[in-house]
Amino acid sequence: MTRMLRTCFLAFSLLTAPGALAQIVIVAGARSPLPELTPEQTEQFYLGRAHTLPDGSVVTLADLPPGSIRDHFYQQLTRKNASQIRAHWSRMVFTGRALPPQQADSVAELRQWLTAQPNLIGYIPATEADGRVKVLLRLP
Repeated sequence: MTRMLRTCFLAFSLLTAPGALAQIVIVAGARSPLPELTPEQTEQFYLGRAHTLPDGSVVTLADLPPGSIRDHFYQQLTRKNASQIRAHWSRMVFTGRALPPQQADSVAELRQWLTAQPNLIGYIPATEADGRVKVLLRLP
């Protein structure tokens, strides 16, 4: 029994390791005029430190629900864990400097929003990217 538990634990550890999570892409709607983004630009947007592109276009943001994809996204992009991101956004809202991204309930809902709002960006697993979205950045 102990050997079986160790094997299960090892398998679980490998599946939940950061490298095992899906690659994440930053996306807009397929017809969006937004250009490709740099990791630095995207980080500034998702930390509420920037709201416009160099050409003056205002960007709005969407988040997925709390959980592994969202946590992995923020860890990859900002090197902050879920608790640090919550604390960061609490400070930003309290000081009136920014509002957090609107939260979609699912990837499907996010895709609908992206179609309807040309300057909205969000993130999804790369495996979910299809002809309805335009990839602006691939995270490593």
